[in-house]
Amino acid sequence: MHPKLLLRSAAFLFAVSVCWSCEEQKTAKKYEAYKGPIEEINNVQMLYSEAALMKVRMTTARQLRFLNEDRKYPEEVHIDFYGPTGTDVVTTLRSDSGRYDKAKDLYTVLGNVVVINKEKQEMLETDALNWNPNTKKIFTERPVTTTSKLTGERLKGIGLDANQDFSKYIIRKPTGVFNVESTPF
Repeated sequence: MHPKLLLRSAAFLFAVSVCWSCEEQKTAKKYEAYKGPIEEINNVQMLYSEAALMKVRMTTARQLRFLNEDRKYPEEVHIDFYGPTGTDVVTTLRSDSGRYDKAKDLYTVLGNVVVINKEKQEMLETDALNWNPNTKKIFTERPVTTTSKLTGERLKGIGLDANQDFSKYIIRKPTGVFNVESTPF
């Protein structure tokens, strides 16, 4: 084979391979939008107040914030609910993790959720609770168990609605043994 022909063939093959690799790179640049966290904060403490009175304090080891402003709390979450004066903690909550849905303006705590109302000496256990800061209501569709340290009553049920400090709550489908005061007729 003639050297010039060999050189032209090599140049042609080189040009084709460069064009081919450019074409592959163009298709390789197509990628999905990043869906992971855009911010990570450690040792988080969030405070909620109304009329300059403390209402809720949440602490957790980590918060992940996403582009749509949703947040995840992948580690244990602690929440203190304050009484009317804003100085005394009346109810505490702990859970394995939590999240915040910005579109619904809804906080959800998940896994081994334990709520203790100090004044009533009651404990509530469930695996998921939701809190809406606008309505100041807490609710769940999941099974719940309440235990009174004062009376020994244990009440189970499915679904719960409560105010944000848990001073009042309703179990939607209750079961269990509890004391009822009798009234004379």
